[in-house]
Amino acid sequence: MLAFVTRRISAMIFVLVSISILVFLIFFATPGVDPAARIAGRNADQETLAQVRHSFELDKPLPIRYLSMMRHLFVSQDLTSYVNRGAKVIPQLTQAIPATLSLVIGAAIIWLGLGIFFGIKAASSRRKWIDPTIGFLGIIGISLPVYWLGEVVNLFTQAKLHNSVFRWVPQLGYVGITDNPFQWFLHLLFPWLTLAVLYAGIYVRVLRNEIRMVMSEDYIKTERAKGASETRILYKHATRMSLITLVSLFGLDFGSLVGGYALLTEVVFGIQGVGRLTYQSLQNFDLPVIMATVMYASFFVVFMNALVDVLYAVLDPRVRRV
Repeated sequence: MLAFVTRRISAMIFVLVSISILVFLIFFATPGVDPAARIAGRNADQETLAQVRHSFELDKPLPIRYLSMMRHLFVSQDLTSYVNRGAKVIPQLTQAIPATLSLVIGAAIIWLGLGIFFGIKAASSRRKWIDPTIGFLGIIGISLPVYWLGEVVNLFTQAKLHNSVFRWVPQLGYVGITDNPFQWFLHLLFPWLTLAVLYAGIYVRVLRNEIRMVMSEDYIKTERAKGASETRILYKHATRMSLITLVSLFGLDFGSLVGGYALLTEVVFGIQGVGRLTYQSLQNFDLPVIMATVMYASFFVVFMNALVDVLYAVLDPRVRRV
């Protein structure tokens, strides 16, 4: 098991280094891309461009510039913005991370709970009205765009019914859990529910189908022949094996959302998270901030994939030999 974990960690480091090199080359080595011209502004003369290149080390060879940026980002952590002169990149990222983590973790707890509960309920209610009803609701959840659903939620909670039914709902934004736990919960309640609707619908259908497939396996028929109850078969065998697929799906979804894929939810509900920070830095072509957010997002995606592999190995020892 230790050798398996070591291999996964080594692969994770290799992937992160490769991503950092690729992203750096895209923004600094692509023909026609001149960061100095973007920093200096339109109609800047050659003397100004030369000063900007020297100031931001853009006149040095690419390998040296890459190593310098990685050193400023990971070692000294004093990498500064190209747009807001003097503004440090790391503090901007660390201020955005708690909002994104709060949003995604809360939504994940909701969609996992709903997905597992209704997925098992649908799988165990074959040929009953519960199964098609849950399936229909799951399709609706998958079909609703997050930004549209968020705007509809805001329409009622912030406008039409804000002075009556939803008087207790605060204005859009984010409050840290350490500042005021109750306000933190209130500010994130509807963003959690909005983001969870989509993923709950997906997880319900995935788990339902996986359990149905496992229930038709030969070893399940053998368990029935031995006299095992349907409840025991459902929870001890079918659900446990089906959770392997759910673990993989959750790892990918959680990693990508924490890495910035929750952008639409953050924008709709006024949450200044990593996704919104990435979007703003792309608009301003702020390369240091883009590099920091991309590396942050890559770390979570790669880390969650590695964690999923380890959980695979725990659930199924045969994976350790791969």
